[in-house]
Amino acid sequence: MNTKPFIFSDPAPYPTIQVCEPNRMYAKAMLSNVGSCNSEMSSVALYFYNSTITKECFSEISACFHKISLVEMHHLSIFSQLAYLCGADPRLWSFYGGHTRYWSPGCNFYSTDIASLLKNAISGEKKAIEQYRQQLHWIQDCYIHENLERIIVDELHHIEIFESLYEQCLE
Repeated sequence: MNTKPFIFSDPAPYPTIQVCEPNRMYAKAMLSNVGSCNSEMSSVALYFYNSTITKECFSEISACFHKISLVEMHHLSIFSQLAYLCGADPRLWSFYGGHTRYWSPGCNFYSTDIASLLKNAISGEKKAIEQYRQQLHWIQDCYIHENLERIIVDELHHIEIFESLYEQCLE
């Protein structure tokens, strides 16, 4: 399996982590990126699991999941800091219907089949990008925009990697 040319994080620098001013609505959006079922925490946990269970039979895929989980952990840190700067307590939680809901490992689908595992990762990355793009439509803070746009670039790289690995598994 050829994993050498993969770029796990775009070489462009990340923007400064700051906000124009505290905003509770933006804080809740950033918390959804931190601790909802469709969040960076979910990606970190799932990719940690995937890296562990693929290590013995698919060591190259395991290494990719590990490296991507580190990038996702950086995204988790960025969104946590943005949530805090917007005025939220950056716990692993999100807001639904006016109530907080803590993140749970039960959010993830834990497949042990390599093809399903990769398809699930592709789907998760696409859902994250869709969520971030929706936030770009209504959030009016230029600094949050810059961070969302930069993180989307990384997520697009992750889709390319997972799709390539999936294709190689089918060969």
